[in-house]
Amino acid sequence: MGWMVDETGLEKRRANYVPLTPLSHLRRAAKVFPDHLAVVYGSHRKTYTEYNDRCTRLASALTAMGIRPGDVVATLLPNIPAHAEAHFGVPASGAVLNTINIRLDVDTVAYIVGHGEAKAVLVDTQFLPLAEAAIDAMDGDGPQIIEVADPPAGFPATGRYPDYEDLLTQADPAFQWVMPEDEWESLALNYTSGTTGRPKGVVYHHRGAYLMTLGTVISWGMTLYPKYLTIVPLFHCNGWNHTWMIPALGGTVICLRNVTAKGIYDAIADEGATHFGGAPIVLNTIVNAEDADRRPFDHIVQVFTAGAPPPAATLQAIEPLGFNVTQVYGLTETYGHVTECLWHGELWGGLPDDDRYAIKARTGVLMPMMEDIAVMAPETMAPVPMDGATTGEIMIRGNSVMKGYLKNPDATNKDFAGGYFHSGDIAFQHPDGYIKIADRAKDIIISGGENVSSVEVEGVLMKHPAVFLCAVVAKPDDKWGEVPCAFVELKPGQTAEADELIAFARERLAGFKTPKQVLFQDLPKTSTGKIQKFELRKTAEGL
Repeated sequence: MGWMVDETGLEKRRANYVPLTPLSHLRRAAKVFPDHLAVVYGSHRKTYTEYNDRCTRLASALTAMGIRPGDVVATLLPNIPAHAEAHFGVPASGAVLNTINIRLDVDTVAYIVGHGEAKAVLVDTQFLPLAEAAIDAMDGDGPQIIEVADPPAGFPATGRYPDYEDLLTQADPAFQWVMPEDEWESLALNYTSGTTGRPKGVVYHHRGAYLMTLGTVISWGMTLYPKYLTIVPLFHCNGWNHTWMIPALGGTVICLRNVTAKGIYDAIADEGATHFGGAPIVLNTIVNAEDADRRPFDHIVQVFTAGAPPPAATLQAIEPLGFNVTQVYGLTETYGHVTECLWHGELWGGLPDDDRYAIKARTGVLMPMMEDIAVMAPETMAPVPMDGATTGEIMIRGNSVMKGYLKNPDATNKDFAGGYFHSGDIAFQHPDGYIKIADRAKDIIISGGENVSSVEVEGVLMKHPAVFLCAVVAKPDDKWGEVPCAFVELKPGQTAEADELIAFARERLAGFKTPKQVLFQDLPKTSTGKIQKFELRKTAEGL
């Protein structure tokens, strides 16, 4: 160990040791960037002085309602200023922030609120029926609702519940923030998608979120005063922690309630948005925007994309429009992104387009806040050969890994076995160490004993000019066990036949990887743009 022989008097003190927390970023920003624009949402334009004041008042209001340190405060909010404020104001009261997906069904919301034991919930007026139905479905009284109205969006206050703005007006602007005494204290509670059972409650600590914010600054090559557009929902891994990060740079959070091509282009052209994150579907939305929705702009917008590897065809189409896209990867359990496809221009800049964009779709290498991310054999925890072919499971170790699953020690122990977090994602590593996801373990198609990567097949189909989105899942087959089945969403105004797409794929893939059936439909998606393959698997099983 690195202790000297005599360290008398060298213990931790208040002067030289402060628990790491992202709350520090806003407290500093209010002093260092008091007049800089912090949050923008239409006519709502707040400086850091005002932003800090509103977050302080929220913490005060919650405390006055009886919220105590360690209590859970939930949200059912889109990406509006109150949601950004909740990321500081709720933990500043000592409470734990539980941002709930606004697209969930009543039963799941009721389960999450009950399992997390939320004492209060901030609810956008649009989602009051969801909150009310969920609370009615619970045993007991449920949490206190605080209504967050949004009149410009067409959602004025109903008057049935305490009003968010009224509570801030009445609160104490001199309230003293409850800062963590230990950086391992719980900061946030996020629930997994729960596609194969009840969602699990993922608990974040202050240390992990703080280091995630600084690691992202390094990886994204960020400088002072970025303008971050909130496309990633704040209920999804706390918006990948970006809202906690932006005050460290004196930047501006641009809130976007509804993600549309027009909304994105307007934010870039009118507000000068410089950065955003989003799933590949967001990139497709930009590429396929109507001419009337497009706006000219004179800077390169930096984009983190995650969820599924972006097809090379999508990257090839979006970058000439003024967007530099970096593939990142992570999970709810890792606070969002923990790997990045770090670009080596001196090695790859001169490659043909197909090769360059194939590299840009890699899962990448670990980010600065992580200790180790590797592809291992889950049974032995031995690293697989880095030969670009041998698959294993992505294993993750580092500071931005959850504390564990709330009230579920068995699942926590299972996923932490061997000293790493087991991601459940199947991947291989190139000789240069770059990871490339082959598939989720549950999405691998085993056809006649051969493994078929749904991601690989989707990447080929996405190159067809008529295809907007596609998803490939296993379809039961008497002869082969299962075969690839493709679900395709076409671009507006485009047509294609199933046989045409099958032939297109057969020209580019081995026969056993070629889809045996193609169906055309709108694909079911989560609120973050991820395609819900479990729904498509149900359909395929019934074919």
